[in-house]
Amino acid sequence: MWGFLLCHLVALAEPGLNPKKTYEYRYEGMVNIGRGMPNLAESGVRLVCKVKIIGVSAQTFLLRVSNLNFEEFNGIPGKNAFDTSPKLTKRIAAELSKPFMFEYAKGRVGDIRTSAEISDTIVNIVRGILGFFQVTVKTTQRVYELEEFGIHGLCQSTYANEEDANSQELSVTQIVDINNCKKKAAIYRGMALAVDNKLSKERGDSVISTVRYVYTVKPTVDGGLIKKAHALERQHFSPFNVKGGNSKLQATKELVLLSVTDTVVTPAVGPMISRGNLVYKFVKVLAQIPILMKKLDDPVPKIADMIKRLAQANIYQTDSATSEDVVVLFQLLRVTSLENHEVLWKQLSGNDEHRRWLLDTIVEVADARVLKFLKNRFKAGDVSANEAGQTLLIAFNHVAAETDLMEMAKEFLSMPFSKSHPMLWNTVVLSYGSLVYRYCTYEYGQSCPVAVVQPLLDLVIDGLKRNNELDMVLALKAIGNAGHPSSIKTIRRFLPGVSATPVTLPARVLSAAVQSLRHLAVRDPHSVQDITVSLFVQRHLPTEIRMLACMILFETKPPLALVSTVTAFLLEEADMHVASFSYSLIGSIAKSSTPDNHFLSTACNVAVKILAPKFGRVSYHYSKAMHLDWFNDDFLIGTATEIFMLKNAASFIPTEIVTKGKFHFIGKILQLVELGFRADGIKELFRQNIQVFNGHLSYADFEAIFKVLQDWKTLPGDKPLLSAYTRIFGQEFFFADLNNDLIQSVIKTVSPSAGKESPVWSMIENLQNGMSWHWTKPFLMFETRYIQATSLGLPVEISKYYNTLTTITVNAKAAISPPLTDRLGQLLTSDVSLVTDGFAGFSKDQFVFHGINTAIFQCGAELKSKTVVAIPWEFSMKMNVKQKTFEIDLPACKEETKLFSVKFDVYAVSRNIEEPSRAKMTPMMPDSVEIVKCDIYHPQVKLCAEANIYGAVFCVEFEATRSHYIDEYPLYYFLGYTNFACTIQPVQSNKPVDKIHIEMNASPTKYTVSVRHLLDTLQKLPKGGIFISINIQRQCHHCLHYFRHDEMFTIKVLAMSGNTKPEGYEAAAFYTPAAQMDNTQLIVSQIGEEANWKLCTDANVDKMHLRWGAECQSYEMSMKTATAHLPGSRPTLKAKIHWKTVPGYMIELGKSIEKYIPGMAFLLGFYQKHATNAKHEVSASVVAATGGSIATTIKVPDVGNTLALVINLLFIHSIISKTHFIKHYNGL
Repeated sequence: MWGFLLCHLVALAEPGLNPKKTYEYRYEGMVNIGRGMPNLAESGVRLVCKVKIIGVSAQTFLLRVSNLNFEEFNGIPGKNAFDTSPKLTKRIAAELSKPFMFEYAKGRVGDIRTSAEISDTIVNIVRGILGFFQVTVKTTQRVYELEEFGIHGLCQSTYANEEDANSQELSVTQIVDINNCKKKAAIYRGMALAVDNKLSKERGDSVISTVRYVYTVKPTVDGGLIKKAHALERQHFSPFNVKGGNSKLQATKELVLLSVTDTVVTPAVGPMISRGNLVYKFVKVLAQIPILMKKLDDPVPKIADMIKRLAQANIYQTDSATSEDVVVLFQLLRVTSLENHEVLWKQLSGNDEHRRWLLDTIVEVADARVLKFLKNRFKAGDVSANEAGQTLLIAFNHVAAETDLMEMAKEFLSMPFSKSHPMLWNTVVLSYGSLVYRYCTYEYGQSCPVAVVQPLLDLVIDGLKRNNELDMVLALKAIGNAGHPSSIKTIRRFLPGVSATPVTLPARVLSAAVQSLRHLAVRDPHSVQDITVSLFVQRHLPTEIRMLACMILFETKPPLALVSTVTAFLLEEADMHVASFSYSLIGSIAKSSTPDNHFLSTACNVAVKILAPKFGRVSYHYSKAMHLDWFNDDFLIGTATEIFMLKNAASFIPTEIVTKGKFHFIGKILQLVELGFRADGIKELFRQNIQVFNGHLSYADFEAIFKVLQDWKTLPGDKPLLSAYTRIFGQEFFFADLNNDLIQSVIKTVSPSAGKESPVWSMIENLQNGMSWHWTKPFLMFETRYIQATSLGLPVEISKYYNTLTTITVNAKAAISPPLTDRLGQLLTSDVSLVTDGFAGFSKDQFVFHGINTAIFQCGAELKSKTVVAIPWEFSMKMNVKQKTFEIDLPACKEETKLFSVKFDVYAVSRNIEEPSRAKMTPMMPDSVEIVKCDIYHPQVKLCAEANIYGAVFCVEFEATRSHYIDEYPLYYFLGYTNFACTIQPVQSNKPVDKIHIEMNASPTKYTVSVRHLLDTLQKLPKGGIFISINIQRQCHHCLHYFRHDEMFTIKVLAMSGNTKPEGYEAAAFYTPAAQMDNTQLIVSQIGEEANWKLCTDANVDKMHLRWGAECQSYEMSMKTATAHLPGSRPTLKAKIHWKTVPGYMIELGKSIEKYIPGMAFLLGFYQKHATNAKHEVSASVVAATGGSIATTIKVPDVGNTLALVINLLFIHSIISKTHFIKHYNGL
């Protein structure tokens, strides 16, 4: 009986709807995005309506929406209000007023059906309304947990029930854990090449989301009736750690029961189609770029017009005002069909500029359409190999990696045009490997089907059968790009001691095979550990292969036991290159602070202690590995740099040099750039021919090297002297060989004996006739998007866009006298003049968006940044190589030129498709609003360096606005207005400047300065200068003879003004041979009426004397260094800076810096004490205290040029572990 009553009570509380009733609710959904701080701008939307639910059958119900109002918010909460958007309200109401059918039973929403014309955006909004009816009520438990489907996907829910004894109503609270859903309604695009780092995520995250539902349920005979429901969803986002400030999205929705009535007539409905269940559906969501809202109807003429307009605007220089329009062009291209693309190609391909713009931007369609477009181009052959390679490279790396696209991409591997040029074929094969990697990351992970990588496996096996080294290397590199788990079996066939059959392959192929395991080190670390350890312990293998195996092994993050095994093996290692490389790698990792090496660094620390007694002092001549990194928990950001130098006992030339850079951010690791060089041919050349080489890089060593290099022609033409490769984001996209044939071809082309058959001759002829070259490249460097469902049925998006527009223009015309007749060598004795103008620069636009992004409206927080570099030039030049003279004429500065600028701000944005011209972008920190409860940081700085003589001034400007909230560190450093610019501007000069004339002369037999003037200057220098004593009358001829034997270089920079005497500066440099004083002198003199300012320097290897001012007599400073290592003493380095008189501004600078020295010294590990010290002198000594530490002593006076001290401190801190600091106050 009690069991029956209990079951009856459960049935009464279980949510349900009566199929014979009509329920009317009031619904309100609202979302706001901002920082959640007082007086900072936010944006949002609100939707209010009435919802009727009408029973159709026992488990089928009809939903209709009426009285809808859609409102937008953009401004300061509490000071601005929501504004109704009539046009958008009308558009949304037109779709929401149509009937929606859904299945419902026992608190579960089933299939949703609508007419076919209803948009996905509207269906998802209805899902947000119906989400209130997806609830589990258990009266037998107060607290319970369930894994259930909802609008966010399959997520864990925690329920808590409480019964109101008076009203007999249940209060049900539901918490949904969105962060750990098994099947989450979210998509992530653009970061497939970044490796997840779980240990970093344990230190913090960049996105955190929570949802709480509260229901009031009244038990009835028809089941639990939801009288009222409320939902609160919060999402916190930061580009760093969310703990240190974040952008906040808050979504609320409420459902209130208005009435329950009997259904009189069930409304008739037309044909309907299924739209799926309650889980949020992403359909064509990636088509809408979140940082713009444009009407996309009739896109073809808009695209053609925009390409022509952008090409014209950037025909000479980068037009930064139009660079953002490139993103609009991407958006338009994404809504066009393949047929549209073919129409555009026919319209635009005839013009070189328009053709290049179309090819550079159509790649961002990023789906099957662009691959079909490229396939048509390859079949028709109407693009060059260079155009095809550039377009395919970007298209394959930006296209959505989906199953149907993989089959399409395979076709490029078998198309004849792909093999029409070696570099194009390399690009096709390597890019396909990259596409396989992204496909497996997004779609399958470890269970990625082998069919997608099979074409690459077939290529490498075919190369092995034909013993074709280049084909094997290319295919192995592509397999390395793919990182497919199923490729390990094939890779094994190329590795000696691992393959089932004996392998004898060139070292280059073996190297490519080992390095092809690099991505598998993360995806299948255990298999890679087995392979690399097996290679490492085979002492008969080539040294290089064993070191590469060690490198890959440690990329798998081996456990302590495996590190211990390697350590024990190294203790018995006889090959010092392998030992040195492995020990230096382990030692570097032991110092690592990045999260991914948290456990590995501990294991390496233990290994270092064991290996140090044997390998701690291994010579630098052996192979080395270096790993340097840092990581900051507040920012969740870090960097790492690795350098590997692989040698062997056969040659002192490195076999391979590899350098890598990694970027750690918000739980991911991105391999930025990797460069690698192999020197097989050079190493072979030296092994065969070098006879006298001791490895100390002495003069004899360099002489021996030079003699060997003269025999480079003895190498086979097909054997590369040098090979190089480049990897971006872990994907190799370029590699090339420098071989004998190529070098001979280049030398023949540029040889002085080359004649009219040389391509250089044609280039010179074109230059004499006048040439013009222009290149523009729009490029979307990255587009990363994370989109997640919200409880309202609206998609919240976090997106980052980085677009660049680069322009280079060169116009030039040359004249040669006497003209060339039969060989290029005549250039070396001719007078060459050149007139040129041009431009080089770029505009980079970066956007970060956090908010709601739909096809019909957007609201959110948006960071907008623009970086511009603009370097225009115009000059004429004359030179004579034989006479070593060089002249340049520059026009005077007539207008302001902004060379570099960075400008960014954060905005609250609101846009809707019905009124795109009325989009709102409110700075998050408006100027007119007083910020309370925080500090305002608003620095404005402008520094200028005037060159009045030349009529120009160089200025640096900086302005920033920040609101400092203590609990928002470090985010507030970056949110706010910032403007930084470097400009050159005209300035009023004493005389109008017509042009700036520069002369350079490197000829030791022709002087451009007066010998008498020079001797007058030198005579005024005291003893210890260039001459101890000079008698002008009696020793003049001796001095002239003396200077003719010096190496001499002079330069003049003059401002020319009509027929008046030029003004400017002149510099002369002299070198006195070692047989005399081994000194270098530089004299800089001001040229002009009554000008007597000069700067005189006298330097050798251990000292420098500096004088400047009127005739080099006003101010004086000297610097000395010395080393000592006497028997029984420790090696010592000493340095001293002494000054007699310095300008007042330097004294003031010293005073301003002096107060910071004690604090800086303390932070750098120094301590201080008072001691007697000479005035006007800074001295430092560094003593090797122990084998692993040094002791540093720095002495400074009370006031002086303490800037030098600061530099010393920063330098010394990088190498010291034991120091002390002595400071004396002289009380000037």
